[in-house]
Amino acid sequence: MRGYTYAGETGVSVARARGVELPMSPKKTYEVLNAIRGLPVARARIVLEDAVAMRRAIPFRRYNQETAHHRGTGPGRYAVKVARNVLSVLANAEENAEYEGLDADRLFVKVAACARGRIRKAMMPRAQGRSTAWNEQTTNVEIVLAELKESA
Repeated sequence: MRGYTYAGETGVSVARARGVELPMSPKKTYEVLNAIRGLPVARARIVLEDAVAMRRAIPFRRYNQETAHHRGTGPGRYAVKVARNVLSVLANAEENAEYEGLDADRLFVKVAACARGRIRKAMMPRAQGRSTAWNEQTTNVEIVLAELKESA
């Protein structure tokens, strides 16, 4: 099992959460995590909930070949499945932050990273008693929340 990509800093309290081998596309996950990285937790939750409800598209900056343009975002997609899974990992990180005693109103997404997971082998039934092999991609997701620093 892999550890966290974020090693941590001395004197900084963080809350972490991981989703291991979630059944979703690593490329779409990369784009969704780019959309929420650095945002306050409340704003990140709104972005993800809007993507699940198909009200606002997630902007695709890297993996956007032949991707339709949407008003206000440019090339983007409604990554519903990915947004739903990332929303659950974000909720888990919020619960961990509450357990750690961090202030929920001052939390922001410090690290949002993903990596390709194991490939699941499966078979798709076809006509005449045949079947076709296909692979299902999985993704490992890591979210680290931290508190905003006090302004002097």
